[in-house]
Amino acid sequence: MSYHDPVLLTQSVDALIGDVGGIYIDATFGGGGHSRAILKRLDSNGKLLGFDQDEDALANIPQDDRFLFVGNNFRYLKRYLRLHGIKTVDGILADLGVSSHQLNKAERGFSYRFDADLDMRMNQQGQLTARDILNTYTIEELQSLFSEYGEVRNSKTLAKAIVAERSLSKFKTINDFLRLLEPIVMGKPPRYFAQVFQALRIEVNDEMGALKAFFEASLEVLKPSGKLVIISYHSLEDRLTKNFFKNGNFEGKHQKDFYGNIYRPFKIITKKAIEPSKEEVQKNSRARSAKMRVAEKV
Repeated sequence: MSYHDPVLLTQSVDALIGDVGGIYIDATFGGGGHSRAILKRLDSNGKLLGFDQDEDALANIPQDDRFLFVGNNFRYLKRYLRLHGIKTVDGILADLGVSSHQLNKAERGFSYRFDADLDMRMNQQGQLTARDILNTYTIEELQSLFSEYGEVRNSKTLAKAIVAERSLSKFKTINDFLRLLEPIVMGKPPRYFAQVFQALRIEVNDEMGALKAFFEASLEVLKPSGKLVIISYHSLEDRLTKNFFKNGNFEGKHQKDFYGNIYRPFKIITKKAIEPSKEEVQKNSRARSAKMRVAEKV
């Protein structure tokens, strides 16, 4: 299966692992590239849990007694650790990118490059699809999601056009949707399409809700001095990461204790995000927007 090359592989694994006999989590298993690199660093006492809600990831599970696969969303991190009798872990890695495999599998509906049903579900058991959103959301709901999750500049125009079009004919396929988009594109079409499809994908999969739940669970299960390594690909994810690392919340607000001291749940290791080298971007174009941030639990 064509999963992308792991982004910032050496840097992320170096940042993650302290105790080679510890317990670690690859929260976004995917093609298993990061997991295989982590397992190479661990000794015989080390353990690694890999989370992924996409059934296609099952084909990539390494044959290694130190590895445990959890076929669910990383938002349920704490629940599954408890299920397996694990209270705390030494480090957690999450690469928040969509895999090349998902983008290139036409029938999944993630990419505007192929005609397929408007699906976009990471978890094939999920109820909500992109088709449902386009055919049922109000103008206000559509405008909000395209503006917030895709940073689409003409989101109001787009929302109105969607509602007008579906009153004549419901959206079923990607080509149905592209025919609507083409006359209202602002800027370069590939970038505009990518922003619109990103917004739909985030909404279908509740990616922001899942990320927030994941961060809160991570803070609870990390040991003191445990590392949290996050690779993000767009400003929404990166902003959430920065706020949570700095303040333990998503609004960027300082919280104070009884004595007036500002609550700092993490020591921030990366004052500035680590980005891929020019050489890595040349080899793997999907790495170009990646930003890696690392924090250590206090």
